[in-house]
Amino acid sequence: MDGYTTLHEMLESALKQAGEESGMLLGQDLSISLTDSLATNKTAYFGELDDSIFVIGVDSREAYVGQFYLVFSLRDAIVMSSTLLGIPPARIQEKRRLAIIENDDIDAFSEIGNMVNGSFNTVFQGTLPNKVHLKVLPPKKFVPDIDQLSEDEPIPENEYLMFRSRLEMADQELNYLDVLIPVSLGNQFDPPPEPVEQVAHDTVEGDEPVAAEAAPVSPEEGVAGGGAPPVSGEEGVDSIVLLQDDGDARRLLADAVTFTGFQVVEGTLDDNIKDLFSGRNVRLVIIGSVDADDRELAVCIKVMALRQDSPPPIMMSAERWTRTAALKALKYGARDIALTPCSEDELAAKVRRCCKLADQHPLDKQL
Repeated sequence: MDGYTTLHEMLESALKQAGEESGMLLGQDLSISLTDSLATNKTAYFGELDDSIFVIGVDSREAYVGQFYLVFSLRDAIVMSSTLLGIPPARIQEKRRLAIIENDDIDAFSEIGNMVNGSFNTVFQGTLPNKVHLKVLPPKKFVPDIDQLSEDEPIPENEYLMFRSRLEMADQELNYLDVLIPVSLGNQFDPPPEPVEQVAHDTVEGDEPVAAEAAPVSPEEGVAGGGAPPVSGEEGVDSIVLLQDDGDARRLLADAVTFTGFQVVEGTLDDNIKDLFSGRNVRLVIIGSVDADDRELAVCIKVMALRQDSPPPIMMSAERWTRTAALKALKYGARDIALTPCSEDELAAKVRRCCKLADQHPLDKQL
C-alpha cells in the first residue's frame, strides 16, 4: 500500500512494544510483527472471513478524532486469555479447538487489550505533533454464519487501511492481529502530501537562478512572526517518584534507580501526590507495599487521574501478589508489576523499559 509511511512506522513500533509488554504479562515470549498492509472495506474484509474473531475498538480523542479496531482470531484470544488465567495447557488446547470462551476469558483478554492500547498510546503520543489520547473499548465477539453483520456491527461500514501482523508465542500456534483504521482517521494520523504548484519563471539567457538569502531571525521574532516555538517535553526536572510506606524498602528502591540520573522523589502511600509531582517531569512512578491490595491500587488510580492526558508509566511492586490483584493493577493503569525481593538487574531492566533508557548493567544484588 502506497503512502502512510509515518503511520506504518508508528504501528510497527507500537505492535512490537505491545508484544513485549503483553508477553511480560503472560509470562511468555510473545512477538507481534507487522507484515502487510492494504486498502480494504468492511464488505471485502468480512467477505473473506472464515473464522471467529474478537474485535477491540480504540477511541481516538483530542486532535485526532475517530475509532479504529484491533481484530484478533477468537482462538488466539482464547489461548492468550487462558494463559493469563493460568489454565493448564491441555485445557487451553481443548478450549482453542472447540472455540470455548468464558466470562473470565473475556475479562482477561480485556487486560491484554489494555496492554496493547498502552503501547499504542506511548508511541502515538511520542510521535504525533498534536495531542492524542487512545481509549480502549470493550471487546466484541463475532462468529461468521451465526452473528449477523449490520451497518455498525461489529465495525461500521467504511473504507479501511488494514495492517496485518503475525503473532508468535512459544509452543502455541497463533494467527494474526489486524489493525483496521478508517481512511479518514489514517489521513489525520498521516496526512497525504499536498500537491506542489509549478511556477514558471522568465529568465535571461546566461542567468543562473539565485536563491534569496534568508536573514537570521531571533527566537522572539520567530514566535512573534507566527513561527512555532521550540517543542519540549513537560516542564520540570526529570524525576522518578517512589511511594512506599516502609522507609527501608523505599531507600533500597531509591538506591536501585539512581543509575537513571533522574531526581528520586520519595513519599508514602498517604502523601499528597500532586505536591510530589509539582515542578517535575515524572518519568516513572513506583508504588510499593507488602501486599498488593486495594490501598495500593487506589494510589495507582490517583496517579492516572492526576495526569489524565499523559499519565507517567506506573510500576507496582509487592512481596505478595494474587492473580486477581495483578489483573486489577494492569486494569487500573500499571505498566508493569514486580515481585519483591528481586535482583537489582531485574528491577533496572523494568525501569529502563518504562523510562525508555538504553541498556545498562548494574551490579546484581538483592533488594
